[in-house]
Amino acid sequence: MGFTQAIQSGFENYTNFRSRASRSEFWYWTLFYFLGSIITSVIDFAVLSSEIGILNIIFGLATLVPSIAVAVRRLHDIGKSGWTLLAFIPFFGYIVLLVWQCKKGDESINNYGDNPLFSKQR
Repeated sequence: MGFTQAIQSGFENYTNFRSRASRSEFWYWTLFYFLGSIITSVIDFAVLSSEIGILNIIFGLATLVPSIAVAVRRLHDIGKSGWTLLAFIPFFGYIVLLVWQCKKGDESINNYGDNPLFSKQR
């Protein structure tokens, strides 16, 4: 999955908390979120001279639910429940989540559906 496909999939599947997301979809979405945050912060500071960062807040709110959805679907890809996202709030949990998000997804069907890379090739 490419960068633009991942962004499109993130916005199209923002209410989908049941299926799976590949590593490329998750990490391209994360890159999009990171770059979007930087760009909106620069525009807020340089162009709008805003200390509040209104564009950054709007961008963050617009991508909040899709970001949670893609993270849940990424956990589903490795066979973990999406609820574990809430269980790992402390600092140590972020490290565990990072390792899981880097892990290769299940190659076959798991409890959450087909392998997203295989089903896209059909």
